[in-house]
Amino acid sequence: MKLFLREHVLLIMVQLFQCVMVPILFWLDGYRDVGVSVYAFFLSLLLITAFLCYRYFSRRNFYKRLQHSLTSLDQSLETTERAPISGALDDLLAAQFRLYQEELLKGEDRQDEHLLFMDRWVHQMKTPLSVIELTAQTLDEPESSSIREETDRMREGLNTVLYLARLRTITEDFHIKPVVLSKLIHEVNQENKRFYIRNEVFPVLKEEKAGAIVETDEKWLFFLLAQLVHNAVKYSAGKSNQLVLSLYERSGELVLEVKDFGVGVPVVDRKRIFNKFYTGENGRKYRESTGMGLYLVKEVADQLEHGLEMDSTVGEGTKFRIIFSKTQNLTSM
Repeated sequence: MKLFLREHVLLIMVQLFQCVMVPILFWLDGYRDVGVSVYAFFLSLLLITAFLCYRYFSRRNFYKRLQHSLTSLDQSLETTERAPISGALDDLLAAQFRLYQEELLKGEDRQDEHLLFMDRWVHQMKTPLSVIELTAQTLDEPESSSIREETDRMREGLNTVLYLARLRTITEDFHIKPVVLSKLIHEVNQENKRFYIRNEVFPVLKEEKAGAIVETDEKWLFFLLAQLVHNAVKYSAGKSNQLVLSLYERSGELVLEVKDFGVGVPVVDRKRIFNKFYTGENGRKYRESTGMGLYLVKEVADQLEHGLEMDSTVGEGTKFRIIFSKTQNLTSM
C-alpha cells in the first residue's frame, strides 16, 4: 500500500488542486451557487478515489512483489497479473535470471579448469620431489636429512593445495565404509615417521576401546588426522617429546583424541582458529602456518558429519577430538 501511495501521490495532489481551483474560478467569475460547487468537488473526489481503488486492487500482487525480497532465484520466474508494467517486470526478471545463469556457468567452467590444472600440477610436482628424495639418499649426513626435510615440507604443502582444490566437490569424492581406527592411526604414524624423528616428538596410542570401527571416508579421515598430528608436533617440538593419540567411548559416541604437551592456543585465538587464513599468535611466532590446516580440518569434519572439539591450556598443551556419532560408531553395534 505504501508503494502504491508513493507512486500516485503526485496524481492525488494534482486532483485535489483541481478540485479547489475550479470552484474558485467559478466564484471569481460571479457564480455564487455554493451547492453546485460543493457537489462538483465531492464528485471529483469520488471519481479519483474510485480510480485509485481500481488501480490498487488490480495491481495489488504487483506492488506486493515489489515490496518483498526474493528468497530463492526461482521466484524470479514467477508471474503476476498481465498488466503491461507487471508483464514488463516479469520479462526483465526472467531475462536477468537467464543472464545470471549463463554467467554462473561460465564462472563454474573457469573454476573447474583451474581446479583441474591445480590437480594435475600437484601430481606432476610429486614426481620431481620423489627424484630429489632418491638423490638425497645417496648424500652424506647432514645434507641428506636437510634436503629430505625440505621435500617433506613441500609435499605437505602440495597435499594441502590438492585437498583444498577438491574441497568444493568433496561430497562427490566420498566413499563411506567401515574403518578400523587403530589401523588408520598406524598408517598416519608410518607416513609421518621421519617428521616425528626430525622434531623428536613421538606418538603414543592409548586404545581404551580396542578394535574401534567407525563409518567414514578413510582417505579424508586420514588427511584430517594427519593435519592434527602435524599441528601437534609442530607446536610441541622443543617443549615435549610425546604426543598421545587416544580412542575411547563417551555416551555411546566414539572419540579420537590428539593430545600434545606444547605451547597451547592463546585464549584470544580460540574462537578463530578454524577461520580461513587465520594464523593466530602461534602461527605468526613460528612463521610456518598458512592458516589453512585447521580450516580444512573443520570443513572436512563438517562434511563427514563428525564432531570437532578443542581444549587448550597455554603452556601445557592442546587436545583436539574427532567425535563419531552413535550411528557412525560401529564398535558397539
